[in-house]
Amino acid sequence: MTQSKAAGSLQPIIIIGVLFFMFGFITWLNGALIPFLQLVCQLGEVEALLIAFSFYIAYVVMALPMARVLIWSGYKNAMSIGLGLIALGCALFIPAALSQQFGVFLLAQFVVGSGLTLLQTASNPYLVRVGPEQSAAARISLMGILNKSAGVLAPLVFTWLVLQDLGHINAESLALLGEAERQQQLEMLSLQLITPYAGIAVAILLLAVALRFSALPDLPAEPAPVSTGKDKGKGDASVWQHRHLVLGVITLFCYVGVEVIAGDTIGLLGSALKVPGATTLTSYTLAFMVLGYSLGLLLVPRLLSQRQALTISAGLGLVLSLAILLSDAGSTAISALVWGWAGIPLLPDPVSLVALLGLANALVWPAVWPLALAGLGSLTPKGSALLIMGIAGGAVLPLVYGALSEQTGPISAYMVLLPCYAMILYYALHGSKPKHIAAKR
Repeated sequence: MTQSKAAGSLQPIIIIGVLFFMFGFITWLNGALIPFLQLVCQLGEVEALLIAFSFYIAYVVMALPMARVLIWSGYKNAMSIGLGLIALGCALFIPAALSQQFGVFLLAQFVVGSGLTLLQTASNPYLVRVGPEQSAAARISLMGILNKSAGVLAPLVFTWLVLQDLGHINAESLALLGEAERQQQLEMLSLQLITPYAGIAVAILLLAVALRFSALPDLPAEPAPVSTGKDKGKGDASVWQHRHLVLGVITLFCYVGVEVIAGDTIGLLGSALKVPGATTLTSYTLAFMVLGYSLGLLLVPRLLSQRQALTISAGLGLVLSLAILLSDAGSTAISALVWGWAGIPLLPDPVSLVALLGLANALVWPAVWPLALAGLGSLTPKGSALLIMGIAGGAVLPLVYGALSEQTGPISAYMVLLPCYAMILYYALHGSKPKHIAAKR
């Protein structure tokens, strides 16, 4: 009996773990895709970051519609539908690569982001509710390890599959060619995307079918919270009266922005500093995120509360952000100290510090979700959708970085991180404490 119960509780975690690994792989392909498409489509810094924008803006545009899909279909079916949308988006990379039209690439990214919106809207509250609330951060940390481990692999697999025979092509070599030969080289690069993305589309479609017929249980709806006279009849508006949720959305906006900046601009920074293999640099950031998630799994809630972990993460982010602004691009001292002893290639200090942001970022997501959803009851699906909309920070803040980079240089542009980590610190210390916002009459 005990073994049966243990197996029953373990199976949902395994299935959700597979999903987190998959959409981690898809999400963090962007870190390699951005410098790649910058070259293929001959883009400027801000234009290249539109690749991230089109991906993450889907979380704003589609969050509330996907919340309705979740309420209509239930957790399990919603996850399967989300996988189908991701497969469709990956398939759209085929005509995008054939045409080399940047707009088609952006459309494909938006469709993939829409599918991930539904997956995130369903899977994160599912994880919070599948066990005790006080250990929710630990469960999300476990999923984060799988998610970010996939993120470590994604740029490496992308570089191996797409650039294994064409790694010699770069901006400098293309500048030496005539127009016709340059276009031929760019077309060769673009066509390399077809086979990997077709394979990903097929694999995800098969996963969607398998999930639909799996034994993953649908959690029952939570009981409605007891309403006061002020709350009755407010409907959807009542979700906005939870101050810790509203501030949680703002915090996630800031957090996802800095997470995407750390993961997706490190390749652009590496390219600017002439670092070889710039398309693989996202793996460094994600490796430190895996380390951070592993520490979270060990420490939360045994030695640290979710709020304490969030405070430490925000403080470390502020320190590293200041260090980036003050760093010397001609030095490799930090990478020599942190990983040089292992024979891993050294990087300029600014690049190394951006990679270390992965450690600061790791515990923010798993800490904010349970803190923001605390006490929402039947409003949890709508609260989850609002939190998912906070992922729009990954669309907006990298563009701010790109605009600053073109004006002040790629290192100084990381000043955008400072107010974001300050907001995360405020939420950890004060904003995450539940407080009801009185409805306006």
